[in-house]
Amino acid sequence: MRRTARPPSPPLQLNDLPLAVEPDGQQLDNIKAHLDLVLMALECLTQLGSEEMLNAAEQLGLGDITPDRITLWRLRQSNPHRKSSGGRKKLDIEEARSLVLIICRLAQDYQELIRHAVSLLEQRTQQNQPPHQTALLGDYLDQFSNTYQDRMDTTASLNPQALNQLAFKLLIDLLFYSDKNGHRRLWLALLDYSR
Repeated sequence: MRRTARPPSPPLQLNDLPLAVEPDGQQLDNIKAHLDLVLMALECLTQLGSEEMLNAAEQLGLGDITPDRITLWRLRQSNPHRKSSGGRKKLDIEEARSLVLIICRLAQDYQELIRHAVSLLEQRTQQNQPPHQTALLGDYLDQFSNTYQDRMDTTASLNPQALNQLAFKLLIDLLFYSDKNGHRRLWLALLDYSR
C-alpha cells in the first residue's frame, strides 16, 4: 500500500495561503520547526525521499524554490531545533508556503497509507491495545523516534511517551492535510501554532 491512484485534483497554489500579518522572527522559527516535524512524520510513514519531494515541487511549479537536494536540505535545516554543523538558512514566508504545498501534495499521494495507519491507531486505541504492536505503526514509531533523535538538538529532546504522542498527533494531522483543502488546514495550523 503505497500511493493512492486518484483523479487529478485542483492545483495547489500559493495564493490559496493568505497571510494577514507577516510573522515575526520567533513566529517564523515556530513555523519552520512545525513544518519540519510534519515532513519528518510523512517521511517516516511513507519512506519517501528527497527525490519525491523534488518531483512534487516540480509538479507544483515550485522547482525554482527547491531546485535540488542541497536547497531542500538547507530549507529543512532552517528548523532551529535541528542539530546542525552549518548550512542553515533563514526560511522566508514564500518558502514556508511552498513547503506546505509540497507536504500536502505528498500527503494526497499517500492518502490511502495514511488513512490505513490512522484506522489502525483508532482500532488499537479502542481495543486498549498498544498501537506499536501492529507492524505499520510499530515501524512508523521506531522510524520517527530514531529520526527525531538523530536530527534534533538535545535541548528539543522528548521522553519516549511524549515522542510517541507527538508521532501519533502528526500522523492524525497528516490525514487532514491529505484532503483536497489540506494545504489551507496546514497553513492555518502553522499560523496558529506560531503564536
